Amino acid sequence: MLAPKAFLDALSDHASRLFSGDTAQPRAELENQFKALLQSGFSKLDLVSREEFDSQMLVLARTRARLESLEAKVAEMEAKATPKVE
Repeated sequence: MLAPKAFLDALSDHASRLFSGDTAQPRAELENQFKALLQSGFSKLDLVSREEFDSQMLVLARTRARLESLEAKVAEMEAKATPKVE
């Protein structure tokens, strides 16, 4: 996996080669090549999709709610178990 700086340097080099060619390539061709280059670079990074991220956020929210519920029950049980000193 490339470091972020190395990835950006490689991206810059490839983009420079695309735009500095001797022949004028159509804009669509340049866009397709640039998209392919970006996808190649992103596939080497440890990224997750938006769908997976959103899914994990829901799981985390449910887990937090469950944890808060369990903490409240434990606190209630501890309060009942602790004798009151008067």
